[in-house]
Amino acid sequence: MRAIPLTVTALAAALLLTACNDSGGDKNGKSGSACEIGGVSLQIGAASVAPAAGDTGEIPVSITNQSAPCTLDDFPQAVLSGGGSKARVPVLKGAKAQKLKLAKGDSASFSISYVRGKEGAKNVLAARTVEITLPGSDSGRTFPWKYGPVAGKADGSGPDASVSAFQQVGD
Repeated sequence: MRAIPLTVTALAAALLLTACNDSGGDKNGKSGSACEIGGVSLQIGAASVAPAAGDTGEIPVSITNQSAPCTLDDFPQAVLSGGGSKARVPVLKGAKAQKLKLAKGDSASFSISYVRGKEGAKNVLAARTVEITLPGSDSGRTFPWKYGPVAGKADGSGPDASVSAFQQVGD
């Protein structure tokens, strides 16, 4: 008679283990410990602004965890908006995402690189804002875009810009 409860317990444990996925998140792949905009400080730093059309600029973005430990797993999302248009900034070609765990007070950063476009030219996004969303989060934070128009890629596939992978800041 004792074999039945033991068998049922083992079967229940096996079913629970198969319900998990490799990412540690729920069945939709969302991690319960993903860094959220409300739990972190998000700031755009002093930019290396592209001074003229065709020049490249770089905008650093820093994230500091203000709450419980959280994880940055994948790439940040940046969406440029202006002039009635929106465009998602693609990931830097060849970049590899790394999983960073941030304890309270820990920081990470990434950058947005862009090619400045000529004001009023065809295939140029007259960006006015950039919305940044962290991986695993549905809410973003919008910042003013003060760096001029963004050139479009020659093939018309979007802005000539990219976001880098997260990098740990500090020790």
